Amino acid sequence: MKITGIDALQNKLRKNAMLDDVKHVVKSNTTNMNKNMQNIVPVDTGNMKRSITSEFTDGGLTGTTGPHTDYAGYVEYGTRFQAAQPFVKPAFDIQKKVFKNDLERLTK
Repeated sequence: MKITGIDALQNKLRKNAMLDDVKHVVKSNTTNMNKNMQNIVPVDTGNMKRSITSEFTDGGLTGTTGPHTDYAGYVEYGTRFQAAQPFVKPAFDIQKKVFKNDLERLTK
């Protein structure tokens, strides 16, 4: 399902659903992905776990979450000296199914 633009989204939403419902779905899924990342992330000092934060833009229609340390990419993908310890992609893979199902429920 691909919906581009707020007008197309509003036309696709079922009668009783509103943009506030979409914002709720975005917020809950972003928050859940944040929690999943924090549960999966490998912890040494706890700095990277504490750096995982969420941000909402576009009036709540866009949610972004992720780590904010310089070395998060090295942990996620590994280096030639260190094996990968993915935590962003596994959390994303779990949450994308839930997010898609939540949005499809609103459009039926």
